[in-house]
Amino acid sequence: MTADQDFETLRLQDDGRGVVHLVLSRAEKHNALSAAMLADLTRAAERLGQDDSVRVVVLAADGPSFCAGGDLGWMRQQIAADAETRRQGARQLAMMLMALNTLPKPLIGRVHGNAFGGGVGMMAVCDTVVAARGAWFGLTETRLGLIPATIGPYVLARMGEDKARRVFMSGRLFDVDEAERLNLVARVVEPDDLDAAVAEEVAPYLRCAPGAVAEAKRLARTLGPPIDEAAIEHSIDRLIAMWEGDEAPEGIAAFFERRKPRWQE
Repeated sequence: MTADQDFETLRLQDDGRGVVHLVLSRAEKHNALSAAMLADLTRAAERLGQDDSVRVVVLAADGPSFCAGGDLGWMRQQIAADAETRRQGARQLAMMLMALNTLPKPLIGRVHGNAFGGGVGMMAVCDTVVAARGAWFGLTETRLGLIPATIGPYVLARMGEDKARRVFMSGRLFDVDEAERLNLVARVVEPDDLDAAVAEEVAPYLRCAPGAVAEAKRLARTLGPPIDEAAIEHSIDRLIAMWEGDEAPEGIAAFFERRKPRWQE
C-alpha cells in the first residue's frame, strides 16, 4: 500500500479489508485542484489500480468542502504561460480525470460541502456518489470566462446532454436534491449518516470477485458513451482556446482584483 508521505496533497487510508479512502487534503484551499494535486491524483489512481490488495476506493475530502474546482493561482499561471505550457496544463487535468475514470476498482464518491468545476468532474467519474444534505454544486467556469471543457465528456456521460445543459453553461449553483435529479448524485443522506451510507455502498463489492468487478466496469465503460482519445483531445483544445481568448484573463483578473468582470451587471 502506498505511503501517505508519497503524496503532497492527498491522504490514503486503508481499512485492512482492501477498502482505501483516497482523501483530498488541501483543506485550507477547499481542496482546489493545483498542479501538485492533479499529479498526486493521477499517480494515486495508477498505483491503486495496480494494487491487487485494493478492492474498493472511496474518494473523499478533508475540511469544509469536497473540492472548490481549479486552483485560481494555477489557472492564472496557465493564462500567462506559452502555448506549450498551456497544453501541458490542460492535459494534466484531462489525464487525472481519465486515470480516475479508468480505475479498475469501484470508485465511490463521499461528498460533503461544496463541489465546483473540477470537483463536479471528479464526482462524474465515480461509479456512485453519496452526498450529504447541505452540499452545493456548480459548473462555475463560465463566470470566469472559461468553459467546463476537460470535465465535459464525463459530466455529459453522467447526466446526459438534456440534463447537463440545465447547468453546464449558466454557472448557477444547485443543491444536493437537484444534483440527485441530474444523476450526479445517487444517494442523499444527512451529514451524520454519510459514513454509514458509504459503508453500505462498499459492502456488496467485498462479496464479489475482484477480477469480475474490474471486467464488468470496463465493459460498462465500453458500452456507455465513448470517451476516447479524440474526445479528450477536443476538450483540451477547447480549454486552451478559452485560455487564449480575452474573456478568461478578464474573468480571473476580476476575481483577484475583487471587482466585477466587464460582462457582469
